[in-house]
Amino acid sequence: MSIPTVRRDERGIPTLYVNDRPFFCRAGEIHNSSASDLSFAGEKLWPALRGLNMNCVIAPVYWELIEETEGAYDFSLVDGLIRQAREEQMKLVFLWFGLWKNAESMYVPGWMKLDSETYFRAEKVNGEKLNTISPLCAAAVEKDRMAFTALMRHIRELDAQENTVITIQVENEIGLLGTDRDYSRAAQESFSSPVPDVIAAVSGKSGTWTEVYGEDAGERFMAWAFACAVETIAASGKAEYDLPCYANAWLRQSPWYPGSYPSGGPVTEVQPIWRAAAPSLFAFGPDVYVPYCADVMDAYASEQNPLFIPEIRKDAVAASYALYAFGEKNAICFSPFGIEDLALDPSQLDRPPMELMAALNIDPSAFDITGSRECLAAVYDLLQQLEPLYLQYRGTDHLKVCVRHGEYDYSAFLRFRSYDLAVSYGPRVTAKPLGCAYVIELNDNRFLLAGMNCSISFHAKPGTGHKVDVLRLEEGTLQSGSWNRGRVLNGDEKMPIRFGDMPSVVMIELFRF
Repeated sequence: MSIPTVRRDERGIPTLYVNDRPFFCRAGEIHNSSASDLSFAGEKLWPALRGLNMNCVIAPVYWELIEETEGAYDFSLVDGLIRQAREEQMKLVFLWFGLWKNAESMYVPGWMKLDSETYFRAEKVNGEKLNTISPLCAAAVEKDRMAFTALMRHIRELDAQENTVITIQVENEIGLLGTDRDYSRAAQESFSSPVPDVIAAVSGKSGTWTEVYGEDAGERFMAWAFACAVETIAASGKAEYDLPCYANAWLRQSPWYPGSYPSGGPVTEVQPIWRAAAPSLFAFGPDVYVPYCADVMDAYASEQNPLFIPEIRKDAVAASYALYAFGEKNAICFSPFGIEDLALDPSQLDRPPMELMAALNIDPSAFDITGSRECLAAVYDLLQQLEPLYLQYRGTDHLKVCVRHGEYDYSAFLRFRSYDLAVSYGPRVTAKPLGCAYVIELNDNRFLLAGMNCSISFHAKPGTGHKVDVLRLEEGTLQSGSWNRGRVLNGDEKMPIRFGDMPSVVMIELFRF
């Protein structure tokens, strides 16, 4: 059995292969502590995920529980999670909660927390120490490297035949909050030195960090420091078991200055530095709780960076974004955070305090789960049934997907070979999905249409003098890419084609006259 890998398919699209077949992670990330107790996971977690049509769970692995005693590794939690995932017929993406989690060092073992001389903290310019071990602390990076390497060796020994674990996230939301960079003594010495040759090649300039990057020097320096540390850790682990590894990013967002978001994390502006310093990573994935999720996907999906979304909002709009992520952006993974909450009654949900969400620039509606379970489960099922057609048409002009991008985005206009297609989005409504459409041109006159909260109309190409009408319109369902016809629609039910709050599919054949 081969190791899961990310490689380009025959059309050049970066794709995750598991057991030598393309695998698209219809995933959900669980809460931070849900994987820390196997009894809790068995009794509370896994039952909550059933019925969501997921094929993958994103779950933390905690350094503080693996190496409670220095040098002695306990992988019983890892083993138990893998066994449970197999029983549930799920794949796993592990999150390595090592040196850094959410810009702090909260998951390092207790013995490391208590030795702040050996494992020194990053500092602000005034000497205030942060609760973040400096990436310039070689002793700490070395301990993380050893633990992560032991973890990867253990996963290989346990799972190389079954491939339950398919990718690994190295650390979580790396960076420094409250300062643009580390001002510790080690950091000051490095910052005042000439930039490394690889950075000179990336930037096209030589000199000190300030001479090369000016006012952006602090964030660029931290990107280099964190990326180098992550590369040391990831490369060593991959040498034991070459699973695909990635890093995730807390978004750069208002008020936009480094330190208001984690300075040095792999946001789009510093990804060239990360890519140069950490070649062992295949992607930099955004954590998306803002209202403009589609804009973030557009920014993070690129030729150099396959779209991997380990965390995204879990309100009903997530279902629409899932269609867009996979269909239009060739995503490898889409994963609402706190996925087990979707089993709760919305009134039971324990949301973060408003002041915390305001401080972190999180849209409060991102945690409204009203209607989310039904919408996401239906879309995940639709994506599964679409997969044979998706593999046939993705990367071609015959597949186009659109979603409402913002408050003033009312429509989309999609061009195909013989017809143009207009999509009108319905208004954004609380606890409802956004307008979105998924269109496959099967031949010149035949289209498969799926969508939510939108209407679709077809138009002849300009200048042809033709009109367009419906030859046949069918309701129906998909089963593993095959069309199962339902009602045949005609009369005043044939135009325009409308999609409601839950995803549905129609087959349409057109003619021109």
